[in-house]
Order: sequence, then C-alpha cells, then structure tokens
Amino acid sequence: MQQRTLGQGLVVGAQGLGCMGMSDFYADRDDDVSIATIHRALDLGVTLLDTADMYGPFTNERLVGRAITDRRDQVVLATKFGNQRAEDGSFLGINGRPDYVRAACDASLQRLGVDHIDLYYQHRVDRTVPIEETWGALSELVDAGKVVHLGISEAAPDTIRRADTVHPITAVQTEWSLWTRDVETNGVLETVRELGIGFVPYSPLGRGMLAGRIRSLDELAADDWRRNNPRFQGENFATNLAIVDRVHELATEKGVTAGQLALAWVQAQGEDVVPIPGTKRISYLEENIAALDLVLTPEDLARIDEVAPVGVASGDRYPDMSSVNA
Repeated sequence: MQQRTLGQGLVVGAQGLGCMGMSDFYADRDDDVSIATIHRALDLGVTLLDTADMYGPFTNERLVGRAITDRRDQVVLATKFGNQRAEDGSFLGINGRPDYVRAACDASLQRLGVDHIDLYYQHRVDRTVPIEETWGALSELVDAGKVVHLGISEAAPDTIRRADTVHPITAVQTEWSLWTRDVETNGVLETVRELGIGFVPYSPLGRGMLAGRIRSLDELAADDWRRNNPRFQGENFATNLAIVDRVHELATEKGVTAGQLALAWVQAQGEDVVPIPGTKRISYLEENIAALDLVLTPEDLARIDEVAPVGVASGDRYPDMSSVNA
C-alpha cells in the first residue's frame, strides 16, 4: 500500500481502519470476526488503526489490543480521550481537565496492552477548560514517552491554532465525505494545511450510507445509533438516498461501487489526507482498500462535485451539534 505522511513525520498507509463499529453504535458485533478483519487489514498494508476509550465503552481498546498483541510493530495505534463514559455506557460529559487527561491515557495504555500510544487525540473539546491547559497535560505525556504524536478531533480553527502553539498537532480528525464537506468552507481544512497538519477523515462513507447498501431504516437493528441520526430520518433519509443513487450512477460508469467512488474522492483531496473507513467484515475491508487503485480525473471530480456539492446532505450530522467545531 502507498504511504502518506501526517504532520511532520508520522508515516502511515494511505488508508486506515476505523474500529469503532466493532464494539459500539452498530449491530452484529463479533470479536473473532473483527480481529480477523484487523489482521487482514495489516496483511494488506493498513497501518493506522483508530479506536477510542469511549467505544464500548472501553471494550474496543481491549479488542484492538488483543488483535495487535503479536503485531505491534506493524501498527500505528491511534486512540482518543475526552468523551467520558461510565462502565454502564452512560455519557458523563466532555472532559479536558489535565488530571483526567493523564488518568485517561494510563487507562488506555493498560487496556491496549502497550507501553506507548502512537497518536493520541483529544476526542472533543471541553469548552470549560482552556485548550492550553489540556494540551499542556498532553505535552507532558509526550515528554514522558507515553504518547508519540498528538491529534485533535472536531475542533474549530482557532482552537486548532491555540493547541498547536502548545505542542505541534500531527493530525486533525473530523468527519469528511461527499455528504459532509463542512471542513472545506468553515476554515478547518485551510487552517490544517497552513499549519502543516495531517487530516484524518472519519465516516468517509457517510455512516455507511454512501456505500449504497442501506435502502431503508428497517434494515438497521433496533439499537443501531443511526436510527437517531437526523440524516437517517424522515424526508432527510429520502433526500440523502437520492444523492447516493446519483453517486451510484457515476460509480457504475467507472466500473466500481458507490463506496469505492466515495472513498476515492476523499483520497483525491490531497496527499495529507488519510481516511479511516470503518468495517468489521473482511469483504468490505477489501472493497474499501481497492478504492486506492481508483484514479479520478479532473473531469470525474467535476462531475462528482455536481452530484454532491458542499452542503448537499439533508439534516444535521449529529442529534446534538454542540460538541463539534468547538
């Protein structure tokens, strides 16, 4: 697999693997299947594995830790703190206090079974704590050798700048796909590139919608988080499904799947972009990775822009948007 560089020196495979859905938010969880998928990803050249303490909660880190026990040297391990959950799964709030940063890191190291985290993200910004205080604690973790690189997720341009002055940011992780193109207009992408920070798009397949396999909410399990997502409800769902159908038409012309075309579009946005599509199935993993072989011409990109311009999706991307772009 081709390599890309995040920030000033974190080299990873051009496509990573989001592991969240293996343990939380979506249905059909099977640890053995997920571990086999992680192993297949590593065999195919994926190096960046993305998890977080809140996924499960806590169980996803343990799962990823089990999967990489004998293959640690092949992995760039990314995890996150900041969305604080209790053992029963209840959400306690966003926490960026320095004492919590230190405790969360130690807990993640233990669950993952490793002595250092390659890329440690602030998952969400705590508006009650100055970003300089949170990042001061993160910088101490780097000095202590517990963390190698730092990242931040769903942060506003000014927040990114302030954090970067405390310690260089290696990666910004934010949702980016054909139906979530906010970063192109809200200053985040511009800021990241001005500062030389890598960009890691999560949900590059629009919560699976852009893969073209979801035609009705009836296909989602009763406990699937997407049932509460505004983009999957009522008229929004119908409008967004029509967008997917148009993407599918373009994909068919190229002889690829809608998901592959959507991923290729994200990958074509720059050599500093490393998407992390999530899946727990080997077949979908292999389909996603094959998108790296799809080269889009300027004409292809222009047609895609016509079908899925900035702001095309109907509905907010979260039920509560207060914790993003903070």
